[in-house]
Amino acid sequence: MKPTLYQLALALTIMLFSSCKTQNYFQGTKQAERIDSSFYNVSSDWQYSIRKNDKISISIWNNDEISIGSIYGIYNSSEGYGKWVMVDGRGNIPIPEMGDFHVEGLTVLAMKDTLVNMLSKTIVRPVVDIKILNREVTILGDVKNAGKIHLEKENNTLVDVLGQAGDIEMYGNKAKVQVIRTVNKEVHSISIDLTKMNAFGADNIQIMPGDIVYVPSRKSKEWDKRAGSTIIPAASAVTTLILILKTFF
Repeated sequence: MKPTLYQLALALTIMLFSSCKTQNYFQGTKQAERIDSSFYNVSSDWQYSIRKNDKISISIWNNDEISIGSIYGIYNSSEGYGKWVMVDGRGNIPIPEMGDFHVEGLTVLAMKDTLVNMLSKTIVRPVVDIKILNREVTILGDVKNAGKIHLEKENNTLVDVLGQAGDIEMYGNKAKVQVIRTVNKEVHSISIDLTKMNAFGADNIQIMPGDIVYVPSRKSKEWDKRAGSTIIPAASAVTTLILILKTFF
């Protein structure tokens, strides 16, 4: 019995798709996720403590000669212009006319209060502003603007930093957002499901400077990529075959 036109087309389609080997990028042992207290036991009044290698600018109103990258001056004080001092290996920074000042372990408020007390001996009601220029978090994966994000505020949530990264892309897996944090040289990680309502409550965890936020891609992204390179050409080949068969049958 002679095969019909559509039987031949169907057979070709099956051969084309069966030749496309599907690769599973999510194979492997699924590790059990544990609730890590380092992500949830963060006080609402938490403050950043200055660390070695931090870049700091110090602004003292009407005293540019002892300021470092002053926001009150006429020159740009951003990190890119080098208007800062780095906390050295001893935890100190040099301040003009004052010498070395130990800052490691201090919060910005504590450093400011200490400087104000010291300057009050020679300056009437000193106005001091201090900024940590490299207080950053790294955003990776399927977001619009991956890279390092500077944290202006003292307290920043997961949703805050994802918003700063331009939000999650269409193929980003909102159900498996990863946050990686190093605490006392030990690496901790957690997976957050932002598709659940409580993600904007308890699971909208506070992000710390130095954290890494990773948004993996959903499986459908790889499928859609293969669809563009395999399914569309295959469909075109089937259409061409049908036209050829119509000519001879």
